[in-house]
Amino acid sequence: MNAPAHMGVPAILVMAKAPVPGTVKTRLHPLLSPQRCGRLQAELIRHTLALATAHTPRTYLAYAPRDGEDAIGTTVPDGVRRLLQRGDDLGQRLAAAITDAFADGAGPLLVIGTDAPTLTPGHLTAAFTALEDRDVALGPALDGGYYLIGLRAAHTSVFALPPDLWSTDRVLAATRTRARADGLGVRLLSPLRDLDTPEDAAALLPDPALPAPIAALLQPVEAP
Repeated sequence: MNAPAHMGVPAILVMAKAPVPGTVKTRLHPLLSPQRCGRLQAELIRHTLALATAHTPRTYLAYAPRDGEDAIGTTVPDGVRRLLQRGDDLGQRLAAAITDAFADGAGPLLVIGTDAPTLTPGHLTAAFTALEDRDVALGPALDGGYYLIGLRAAHTSVFALPPDLWSTDRVLAATRTRARADGLGVRLLSPLRDLDTPEDAAALLPDPALPAPIAALLQPVEAP
């Protein structure tokens, strides 16, 4: 176990794609139209930012420069600090955003996306608690990735994975291996399901933890 890192302001960093139809939630297109997927992404961003801002004194939103602030700004509450994503792959973008957040005085830091709609304040509390005596907290997603990574310090080496690995079911295992190779203590949190496919939607809809506005957008629109 490593010595405690210097702590700043507990914070949550949300990585998000702007809700542009045709570019988000494309694996749900067999179930939902591109326009409805765009509305779903906007609601996922709104929900995730509301969850984060209610839980910590500081929240960051990292979005791609190509999205533009206008495309994502209407879903962003006042006080959320914006960061521009940069890098050629997800690992580089995560490392850059985390570096920016820690340089801004954040820490410990939880990093989440917008794909886990049943994420609760309890999961966030458990992650911050894990970072009291571990360097890294990981929330496993059922697809082999992770819905949350928490860091006590800017351990960006955990994101130095082969670029083609980020889209596979080996991300969680590879991240754990990389963290341990760097001598970092890791704690796993409770698993959650990401919302990526029609199968995910079908599994999530009966879950009482699924927020009602998101559940409504997952209902297929019947043809007249």
